[in-house]
Amino acid sequence: MTQVEGSGIAPALDVVSWINTPKPFTLSQLKGKVVVIHAFQMLCPGCVAHGIPQAAAIHDFYKEDDVQVIGLHTVFEHHDVMTLDALKVFAAEYRIPFPIAIDRPAESEAIPKTMARYQMRGTPTLIVLDKNGNVRLNHFGRISDMQIGSLLGSLLAENNGSLLSDEDSELSKHWDFEKCGDGGCPVK
Repeated sequence: MTQVEGSGIAPALDVVSWINTPKPFTLSQLKGKVVVIHAFQMLCPGCVAHGIPQAAAIHDFYKEDDVQVIGLHTVFEHHDVMTLDALKVFAAEYRIPFPIAIDRPAESEAIPKTMARYQMRGTPTLIVLDKNGNVRLNHFGRISDMQIGSLLGSLLAENNGSLLSDEDSELSKHWDFEKCGDGGCPVK
């Protein structure tokens, strides 16, 4: 898993249109939420077999108040067959429940704008942003559900850079973590 610590604020999405959402939005509007961007192509076998089902499962599992899943259709090959109309049919056939942004094609090269901004190596790519909009994961290829679930859980637990909330810190005063062992953790 390619975690990207300290890489800074995520670049803006440069897209031409959206589907599966009543109105377009920006990453800055999503501050306070963990954002999962699934970059895919309709004709990518790994995207269809693994990436899209995983992104849909994330969307279904987490409340939208906490985690926002965004599909990013980023076409770097077979441009003539991957049209907006084809994508709408594809999204309906595969019952994709989350918003999908269509990456802006580059004028002079094959790599679309957002794909280039995030230095993606191909599709599927999974990008995860923390609640402050920082890139915390940029992963090309398949990633296990356990790995992404663990990362999302950690990011959701973060409270302004701290993994413990005030309530959790209060509770931790009652546990003696230094004496924890295979038999458990005794109360102080």
